[in-house]
Amino acid sequence: MIGVIGAGAWGTALAQVLASDGSAVRLWAREPELVAEIAARRTNSLFLPGAVLAPGITPTGDLADLADCAALLVVVPAQFLAGVVAGLPAPPRDLVLCAKGIEAGSGRLMAEVAAAAAPGAEIAVLSGPTFAHEVAAGLPTAVTLACGGGEAQWHRLAPLVSRRTLRPYYSDDVIGAEIGGAIKNVLAIACGVVEGLGLGQNARAALIARGYAEMLRFGQAKGARAETLAGLCGLGDLVLTCSSSSSRNFSLGQALGEGMSAAAALAGKTSVAEGAATAPVLAALAAQAGLAMPIVTAVDRLLAGELTAAEAAAALLARPLRAEQGDAP
Repeated sequence: MIGVIGAGAWGTALAQVLASDGSAVRLWAREPELVAEIAARRTNSLFLPGAVLAPGITPTGDLADLADCAALLVVVPAQFLAGVVAGLPAPPRDLVLCAKGIEAGSGRLMAEVAAAAAPGAEIAVLSGPTFAHEVAAGLPTAVTLACGGGEAQWHRLAPLVSRRTLRPYYSDDVIGAEIGGAIKNVLAIACGVVEGLGLGQNARAALIARGYAEMLRFGQAKGARAETLAGLCGLGDLVLTCSSSSSRNFSLGQALGEGMSAAAALAGKTSVAEGAATAPVLAALAAQAGLAMPIVTAVDRLLAGELTAAEAAAALLARPLRAEQGDAP
């Protein structure tokens, strides 16, 4: 049996696809009313409306019920991961992290957070271009499964997570997989701003390309491999998230571009736009390392209320002319 911790849209979608072949999946939800709804009606109207959940999914509100799972997919928001993993009575050998972000305050990636909270577990990261509603509907999806335990862990996990419509690709670059997933959320906010301001498709394509350059710059400085960031968990996820209002981060940026304040745009949301929490810590880490990340910095200042969307766009366009590649001025 495989366990999924977190019954938001993405966690529920993962549970659904994993149960699509009749496998037993245990799904942990924080909200008692959601556990009751899934058990009684086979629906998750709060986070994944419209989906009829597979009979193999068993909901629970008790982390102890996951003790007999062969592996756990941890799909809680990034800022809550430490507390949830620390609350596991007996973590299994394999923890697969599916949240995309950087811990506020500490600046730690999710694998570092999980390793500290569950020192006996081997950590893997599942990341890539994934809209939850498409995964739940059984549409074809490919992801990176980065295994900190190398090929031995991959051979344990690949049969557990691979399904007819969910295809994992192996990597051992956990840092690259994490950085790609975290940074693309911030860049998706920027692309949403472009949409909200009505700046056009040329501007969005340019922002994706220049944002990818920032992702590479930061990732390689932290030890990620360029080929990882050019794959599903980097460029692939970036293109998807920066191109559709189905992305929570893109929708947040679009609201900011249309003149809404960050507080108003974030108020009352049931799902988390991870980029809003990641932007300030990512901007701070870049500044500490002396890395130029002007798009990330602009998003951080916009979210903090230091710039309007129009001012942020104008500041990026007014930057000094320079070479496209390298560190030339």
